[in-house]
Amino acid sequence: MRRFYKEVAVGDGFSVLLDGKPVKTPARAALALPTRALAEAVAEEWRGQGDKIDPATMPLTKLANTAIDRVTGREDDLIDSIAAYANDLLCYRAEAPADLVARQSESWDPLLDWAAERTGARLIARVGITHIVQPEESVAALRRAVAQYESFVLPALHLAATVCGSLVLVLALADGRLEAEEAFALSQLDERYQAEKWGADAEAEKRARALAAELDAAARFMELARARIG
Repeated sequence: MRRFYKEVAVGDGFSVLLDGKPVKTPARAALALPTRALAEAVAEEWRGQGDKIDPATMPLTKLANTAIDRVTGREDDLIDSIAAYANDLLCYRAEAPADLVARQSESWDPLLDWAAERTGARLIARVGITHIVQPEESVAALRRAVAQYESFVLPALHLAATVCGSLVLVLALADGRLEAEEAFALSQLDERYQAEKWGADAEAEKRARALAAELDAAARFMELARARIG
């Protein structure tokens, strides 16, 4: 789509305006954000477009559209989808080599301990890739933790969970215990170990950069959506 506007502004109700007219979501709702900080960031994505509008360069707008069009009335379903990541990457451990086992333990155990203290959910970690049935009370506790977040940030939580494969990392990111770069590095611990040992794969590195960018956008969206400063 060619760019059809000149000026971008933030209007009443933190709506995004193009030449004074409100932007509409794909479902034709007003693109109105919960905070001025997020509205300004979304507006900046629209300002940054060239002659053609490239949705791939507008991750905050995409998340906002999802929050507005697809969350209201479906919060429980989205919370369930996020809580499914209680089948957590951090719980699946290598049997060997010893240095990878140690790295997993040193990097991941403190976060599992933090999650237990933060949510009351004590997750089981085991060697291997066989599915782990986590205690029902732990899964329920993690779901309650997810449900405490504002509905507008749920799409960002879901995106972060799909990138990391770990609900513990997502909660640590949302709570400010981890930065996006740290959370992504922890989620890629095994892949980085293999790259150190056998060399990097160009396609894998390209995919990792794309995933890291998605996680960074999700983290930024969560922060801005909760920055009630105006």
